[in-house]
Amino acid sequence: MLRPRIIPCLLVHLGGLVKTVRFGEPKYVGDPLNAVRIFNEKEVDELIVVDIDATVQGRGPNYRLIADLAGECRMPLCYGGGVKTAEQVERIVSLGVEKVAISSAALSHPELIVEAARRVGNQSIVVVLDVRKTGLLKHYALFTHNGQRATTIDPVEFARQGQERGAGEIVINSIDRDGTMQGYDLELIERVRSAVSIPVTALGGAGSYADLAALIQRFGIIGAAAGSLFVFKGKYRAVLIQYPKPDEKDAIAMPGSH
Repeated sequence: MLRPRIIPCLLVHLGGLVKTVRFGEPKYVGDPLNAVRIFNEKEVDELIVVDIDATVQGRGPNYRLIADLAGECRMPLCYGGGVKTAEQVERIVSLGVEKVAISSAALSHPELIVEAARRVGNQSIVVVLDVRKTGLLKHYALFTHNGQRATTIDPVEFARQGQERGAGEIVINSIDRDGTMQGYDLELIERVRSAVSIPVTALGGAGSYADLAALIQRFGIIGAAAGSLFVFKGKYRAVLIQYPKPDEKDAIAMPGSH
């Protein structure tokens, strides 16, 4: 039976694990492999790991890190960062990674989605939409390079195109909500979700298990991803890796299972 997925998202910066706020102010929170080991023990549904340096620095994926992560990870792993070619996608999957996330390269070379899906299967191709409200009218637009480069591309239309080209999943990442722990941008998620039929994962803004439950209550089968929620505790943001226990997960997912 399909269930909503609760997914920690880990950001790698300068070799360490960080958490950002609105894609800036990276705060060191620990070692990536150690975090994966802890999440293994907590039996998480899935894990997203993104190297936030790769695209900005103009380099490709860090295959040694990916191999180490895949070797430790006992849950499905989605990796993103610096992926520009179908060959890179194939190599990452060959290292034991279930899903490969494509962001800026999907915008600059949309045919990459087609070719990558042909080589490794649609289910392994995730298109990430980094979205921010912009302009006087505060309309949604896609950004690349850690939110540093604006585009005029409408995220809803691009999600639709991503599905047509063979993506197996869309991740909607709200830059405005990133690290704020003030709740998901449900309007943005609603727009994208209603435009596609493939699985959708929401990221950016979750600050409590109630936020996860609100997302699932509204959308049912969806990926509820979060960063800060799973690495910080309390108002002073002490670093503590956490994840809902089985009974807590059932309580969060219950609204979507009716």
